[in-house]
Amino acid sequence: MTRVVVIGAGPAGLAAATAAAAAGADVVLVDEGERIGGQFWRHHPDFTNPRLQHQLGRFGTLRDSLESVRMLSSTSVWRVEPGTPLRVHVLTGQADAADRRGETLEADAVVVATGAHDRVLPVPGWTLPGVTSAGAAQAMAKRDGITLGACTVVAGAGPFLLPVAQSIAVLGGEVAAVVEAASIGTIMRGWGARAWELSAAVGKAGELGSYVASLLRHRTPYRFGSAVTRIHGTDAVEAVTVQRLDPQWRPVAGTERTIQCDSVALGHGFTPRLEAAIQFGCQISADRFVTVDTQQATSIAGVYAAGEITGIGGADAALAEGEIAGLAAAGIPAADLRYRAPLTARRRMRAFAARLDVHAIRPGWTAWLDADTIVCRCESVRRASIDEYAGVSSRGMRLATRAGLGACQGRTCGRSVDDILGATSGIDHRPVLSSVRIGELAAVSGGPCTPDPERSGES
Repeated sequence: MTRVVVIGAGPAGLAAATAAAAAGADVVLVDEGERIGGQFWRHHPDFTNPRLQHQLGRFGTLRDSLESVRMLSSTSVWRVEPGTPLRVHVLTGQADAADRRGETLEADAVVVATGAHDRVLPVPGWTLPGVTSAGAAQAMAKRDGITLGACTVVAGAGPFLLPVAQSIAVLGGEVAAVVEAASIGTIMRGWGARAWELSAAVGKAGELGSYVASLLRHRTPYRFGSAVTRIHGTDAVEAVTVQRLDPQWRPVAGTERTIQCDSVALGHGFTPRLEAAIQFGCQISADRFVTVDTQQATSIAGVYAAGEITGIGGADAALAEGEIAGLAAAGIPAADLRYRAPLTARRRMRAFAARLDVHAIRPGWTAWLDADTIVCRCESVRRASIDEYAGVSSRGMRLATRAGLGACQGRTCGRSVDDILGATSGIDHRPVLSSVRIGELAAVSGGPCTPDPERSGES
């Protein structure tokens, strides 16, 4: 029986696990969350609001199809190894606990479906209490049924701003404004081109209609071609400055407008979580996605990738890619008819995903930063420090400023540092999967040490 390990239990991972199991594989599904569903189906079992959740029927079907799948929740993957067999090293338990259980999973095939996280561009004042990523604001709404504040500005770029604004409004919060960096002309040209290709994404039209209806019902201002360029406050958010942007996202002088609010949700697209794929040795494209073939196979034998790590495309694309990857990982030949439906869905959803490029970040955004703006939050590195070491090697810059060397290992600041430098720094290329205690390392390596809850340090 083919042994398959799936890393990540979002839409792509769930689809991969169910497809592989249905094809007769012995499947282990690993996820760091307490519950399956990933970011898209992030909800509390006692709080499920149909206006905040989408495709709950599909989620229920996938969940009910996991009976033969071994599921490891609250489980961190800290190391992966290519070869025969493939190896996935995991630690199960709460992330900060001292009694996590280590295990090495051996597999004939691994599906990496680790998804993506928000990309948030630095803004003067973005470290104030009351500022979060758009994804965090959405998670609070879906999982806990609470809003970030009483009056929120949702700002950034891309369609994800719409469900975030809707969720806040559904829970009774006020959305002072939705601020989209792409201009209305850019959006119309991008989404309107070859409109017939969007016919397959008819379900998205229904979602869009509900978002627009919510904006109209709550009279929420929607500002195109603009950005929050400064967040004001002493101990917490009090207001924001919104400015018009030119086509390269440089703020236009004289267009400043102040909006009163007590919270800000920022989201400028998504960044794939590549650490596991990089550690396996998978080929990564120039635009920082995992390169795959028609069956979602990576450049490493036995390793497949699906979902947002192969390109940002949304849940429907991830579901199709996950099903293809699961079938392929289970050893189903490419000519099998079971591929027909997901291959068709993947082709159609890629046409939809291609439109997301109209919201892509433009290089002029760095003009809204001042010298004192913190870029690397973990190490409190300011823009001036990065500029000071712009002429040295990327390694020298990191060592001198400590940008990207903090707890998140550059996941938050890496690409922003690249944009400021105008060159690749390598900060977000570091394949550190998760924090591991020294005692845990000693135990799983077969050494003489046993983790001591009172004395184990962290690495």
